[in-house]
Parts: sequence; structure tokens; C-alpha cells
Amino acid sequence: MAQISVRNVSKVYKGGVKAVDDVNLGIENREFMVLVGPSGCGKSTTLRMIAGLEEITDGKIWIGNRLVNEVPAKDRDIAMVFQNYALYPHMSVFENMSFGLRLRKYPKHEITRRVQEATEILGIKHLLDRRPRQLSGGERQRVALGRAIVRKPQAFLFDEPLSNLDAKLRVQMRTEIHKLRLRLQTTFVYVTHDQTEAMTLGDRIVVMKDGKIQQCADPMTIYDKPANKFVASFIGSPPINLMNGRVIKKERKYYFDEGKFQTRIVEAMHAVMAPYEGKEVIFGIRAEDIYDKLFVSEASPDNIVRAACEVVEPLGSEVYLYLNSGKNPFIARVGAHNRPEVNRDMDLVFDMSKVHFFDRETEKTIV
Repeated sequence: MAQISVRNVSKVYKGGVKAVDDVNLGIENREFMVLVGPSGCGKSTTLRMIAGLEEITDGKIWIGNRLVNEVPAKDRDIAMVFQNYALYPHMSVFENMSFGLRLRKYPKHEITRRVQEATEILGIKHLLDRRPRQLSGGERQRVALGRAIVRKPQAFLFDEPLSNLDAKLRVQMRTEIHKLRLRLQTTFVYVTHDQTEAMTLGDRIVVMKDGKIQQCADPMTIYDKPANKFVASFIGSPPINLMNGRVIKKERKYYFDEGKFQTRIVEAMHAVMAPYEGKEVIFGIRAEDIYDKLFVSEASPDNIVRAACEVVEPLGSEVYLYLNSGKNPFIARVGAHNRPEVNRDMDLVFDMSKVHFFDRETEKTIV
């Protein structure tokens, strides 16, 4: 178990391509840290530099009390789980799981004990004699996890380990990884492009874009208080609704004017919105913060928006409404009982206490 410290780390490839740009990150002992972002954002490169599989261009990485910049990957006392499992096809499950221990000349009885312990944790004891080709995708992933567990490393590094699995198996394996973390009580660094995995697994989430950290915080802070437009739009399903408009003032009250509708900004935000009077801003509201007026007992006329319902998408426990104000399309997530008519206008209530405003130029959250 160890802390991991990434200090001013950059990675520049030939041709001047900067994959990681001055990243600073502190991962606490026993913390589950998730790096998330779109393809090419630098999250896997950052993980591989921690693992020692990529050279660092600038900066320093510490694992525990040891500077590891010049330490080979095999001597960093970490275990890595890859997206493609990286199992040896000619070896049995037992041989795959024990390979690293055999290279390090562990006694046979210790190897057997560790492999049996790991297979019991993962529920794959009955697979020890099989080859990888005889296993399902989920079983192969468990074997890859088992190979990491037997090492008893200071930290586990995961590089998109569930991306090759189908949706149902991903959910199941996500639960297994969560249980594994609680049982092992060690440091986990997990890379994914799936924001659902990030939200459900991480103690903290690092959102990356273009090689830079956009925000690092616990999942609910990332969701409720995004640092900028990119974080707000990347985290959440469906994505946050974003609209361009202006801040206007009427009778000492501030409103967001979208062009086709106006909604009143809550009084608590007046001080921060005052400098934006008459200026364009980006307005953000999540789908679950938009309600059908028919199901709201009390609603201020200043928060009601009329829009055309273009598509009704039932998903069992909830319904997505695809709407259009006449200027901007947006999505509302409502209860399963809510089935408005398609191609008809309807009144919606915006919960203005939950909205976000972003600066048009910097795209940073206005707070």
C-alpha cells in the first residue's frame, strides 16, 4: 500500500506532440482514483508513466517514499491489468497467474497458496487447468485480476479493463472490482472513458482533456459543481443540456434570455451574474432538473418554458423526452408515468436552483 505522487509530469512524443501537459496529482494510500476522459486525453499515458511503461519527458513520480523515474517497471512494486487481458495463450490459468511469482523465484508452496487465495476471492478455482481460449471474456478478465492479486503489490493500475466486455458483464465486473477493492484495502488507479464506471467506482475522479487535468474531486462534486463546460458535458447521462443566451435585468431581477424563452435566475446567484448583465453566457441544466408542469404542484411563471415534444423514449423506470424550444433542442428525464403526446407543445418547469452558467470565452463555471 502506498501513496502515489505525480508532480509536474509531461509527456512529449516525437514531432512535439504533447500527450500529457504538466499534470500534478496526489493519490492517497488505499484510495481508488479514476482517470476519465475522451480518447487521446492523456489518461492512459499518465497511467503508463506511473507503471514505468512510458518514459517521462518532464516531472517526477513518487510511489511511497521512492522516486521511480529511473526505476524499471518490474521493480516498482505495482501490478497492471490491461484492456486486452495480456494472458499467455499456451499457459493454463494457474500458470498465467503464477508466472510473475515463478520469475521471482518464490517457493512452490507460497505460489500455490497465493494462487488458491486469489482464485477463491474471484470465484475461478474451477478454471485453474483451462487455457485462455476456453474462457469467456469475463473469466479472462478475472484471471488477469488474479495475476495482479497474487503479486500483493503496493498499488493496482487498471487500463480500461472492462471495455472489451458486453454491457451486462461490465456491470457485473464493476461490482466485482468494487468488492475486490474493499477486500484488499490497497491503492487503485483506474483509467476509463466510461463516466458511469468513474462515478460508481472512484473515491475521486480526475477528468482530463488534451493532456491536462480539468478537475479532480469526489464524484458528486464533479457532477454537482463542475469546474467548466467540458466537465459538465462529459460527466452525466444523458449529457447536460447546454444553451447559448444572454443575462438580462428586469425590475431588479436577473433572467437568462435564450431568445425563445426567459427564466429567472435565483436570487442567490444575482451577485455573481451581475457582471454578466447584457452579455452572452452558456446556460446548463441537467435532464432530471426539467419537469412536466402537469406533475408540479407549484411552479413560478418565471421558470416555465414552452417547448415541442419531438420524441418520447421510454426506458422502463424513466422516460426521456426530446424537446425543442424553437431555438435549442434539449432532453428531460421524467418518471415512467409521464407520456406526453409527440409533436405537441408542452409546458416544462426548469429548476433554476440547479442550473449552471459558463463564461462564453473561458468556458469556466461562473460561481
